[in-house]
Amino acid sequence: MTARGTSLLLLVARQELLLAARSRWTQIFAAVFAVLALGVSASGYVLSGGHGFQDFARTSASLVQLVALVVPLASLLMGVLALAPERGTAELLFSQPIARHQILVGKLLGLFAALAAAEAVGFGLAGLVVFRNAGEDGAAGYALLVLGSLLVTAVFLSIAALISAGAVGRKRARALALALVVWFVAVLLLDLVALGVASLLRSTAASRVLILSVLVNPASAMRTGALLGIEGTAAFGSGSLALLRFTGGATGAAALIVGSLATWIVLPALVAIRRLTRADL
Repeated sequence: MTARGTSLLLLVARQELLLAARSRWTQIFAAVFAVLALGVSASGYVLSGGHGFQDFARTSASLVQLVALVVPLASLLMGVLALAPERGTAELLFSQPIARHQILVGKLLGLFAALAAAEAVGFGLAGLVVFRNAGEDGAAGYALLVLGSLLVTAVFLSIAALISAGAVGRKRARALALALVVWFVAVLLLDLVALGVASLLRSTAASRVLILSVLVNPASAMRTGALLGIEGTAAFGSGSLALLRFTGGATGAAALIVGSLATWIVLPALVAIRRLTRADL
């Protein structure tokens, strides 16, 4: 990419970041995520009859499921809202002297920066409170969870781009509905189906199904990778155990999970660029 092309891409990214930062949806997400993160940090001891805040290790393990549920939903919905403009807005946007793929990539970068900042508010506040009350033990696992949250944000923004590429210049209701279906399937349905199928198979075939369900589902991959990073080989879960047995240890499992997430970031974005470039607006 030329220097001018890079400059235009960054200009689009900066503009999208400003729009997203001013969006009420982004501000609501930042506030809700911060409240939930702070609540989770205190909930473990309360539920077990104690009081005060959890340490970083317990907080991280408790936050994994929250991240797997909330971050994909926010990324999909906010991504579709930003990347599937109405017809008049789309015609004006894509009539500018800048390539369509630069517009798409720039908007994705801006959205990612805005969502990352919103998540940083929640993680930062919860982290400061935990550090003040429980010390720094387990902080490395907490940092790994933050990284996992950023990766899953990028993954579902990329998927949102793919959904939106077929809805540019049209009403967004269909694209938003499809985004909700994708979230439900990825976050809730696939794991249940995999467990159900695995329960009907012999041990070897069941392990393959569970491993496949972890690697092809970005939400499950992030959840499994975060738990392995936080709890090591003591991480509980049929998918985690099957993956550890298959790879022979946490290092191999981590490599497969990172490869899966990287593929989910790049591939949908490339297909979205191809569809958008060929779209008749």
